[in-house]
Amino acid sequence: MSIRPIYLDCHATTPVDERVVAAMLPYFTEHFGNPSSISHVYGWEAEAAVKQTREILAAAINATPEEIIFTSGATEANNLAIKGIAEAYFQKGQHIITVATEHSAVIDPCKYLKSLGFEITILPVQKDGLIDLTELEKAFRPETILVSVMAANNEIGVLQPLAEIGEMCRDRNIIFHTDAAQAIAKIPLDVQTMKIDLMSLTAHKVYGPKGIGALYVRRRNPRVQLAPQQHGGGHERGMRSGTLYTPQIVGFGKAVEIALAEQTIENQRLTELRQSLWLQLFQLEGIHLNGHPTQRLAGNLNISIEGVDGAALLLGLQPVMAVSSGSACSSANTSPSHVLTALGHSPQLAYASVRFGIGRFNTQQEIDIVAKHAIATIQSLRKQTTLV
Repeated sequence: MSIRPIYLDCHATTPVDERVVAAMLPYFTEHFGNPSSISHVYGWEAEAAVKQTREILAAAINATPEEIIFTSGATEANNLAIKGIAEAYFQKGQHIITVATEHSAVIDPCKYLKSLGFEITILPVQKDGLIDLTELEKAFRPETILVSVMAANNEIGVLQPLAEIGEMCRDRNIIFHTDAAQAIAKIPLDVQTMKIDLMSLTAHKVYGPKGIGALYVRRRNPRVQLAPQQHGGGHERGMRSGTLYTPQIVGFGKAVEIALAEQTIENQRLTELRQSLWLQLFQLEGIHLNGHPTQRLAGNLNISIEGVDGAALLLGLQPVMAVSSGSACSSANTSPSHVLTALGHSPQLAYASVRFGIGRFNTQQEIDIVAKHAIATIQSLRKQTTLV
């Protein structure tokens, strides 16, 4: 039996925690009712389970349960937020601001809206991946209706200053959306103090099931209007029609509940593992840390390596570890990571990059094995390049 590689791609997805699976199972076969069927016990059971998850998610971000709209994931939530605002507020203005390092699930809807006549400002980032708030201030216009800035970057793990951005948007009556797919239950999130109006969430980045996400939509101070992008039944306050997938929703709630309970101690553990890996790899020359050194997700380490071919590097690492060079959602794209080029890297250096996504089930022993093999692979590739 072959030995599977050590999994270090937790920004792409995470394994479902066994505790989450156990919570989900009864809702496939025993409590299988439709939560919209309110005339019998099967529907009541499902409705109660959905309500409980709304309460868990709402408490996690200091919202109300009624403000949680379930979707198929963060990609749908982002599309609903961006296109929904554009359609609902286009008479007020047709200018949207976002950031060069956003996920494609934000960039692509903005490009689509641009094809319809909207104006899109894409802000650059500084070398550490953080936006310059002065540049954001300069970008505001009277016709700006939406600012979309992700909470935690999926490639370099950088945490953007949400509270400061929220304050700037609120002062100008501009709606603020954040893609928090990578951030939910990993860092403190508070839609009230951060003045966030829309927040996209997903379960599978936090040891929950794939195929379920949510969009927080502010109901008051101010009340956010959103044009639905999917019609057919008026579910989810009329914003997202479709029968709710109760088992997935239950799993989402359980995953967030567990992550919140373990957040402090887990972040400390992940930070220690990340620092251990970084200190071992940093023994080599020509290793660049991508993103802010401390203002980042605890389990994220993204490096660029001089003097190696990117494809050969990943091929050399594969037998021992499962890692990536960028976003899993664009891994089939042969272009270098748009996030890394936004930091100022050359295409060659951007190609020769590795994203280590350390997670709940990784150990120090695994980190040591990964570091040893990575160092040996880099040294071997550099030697081959020198010989050529």
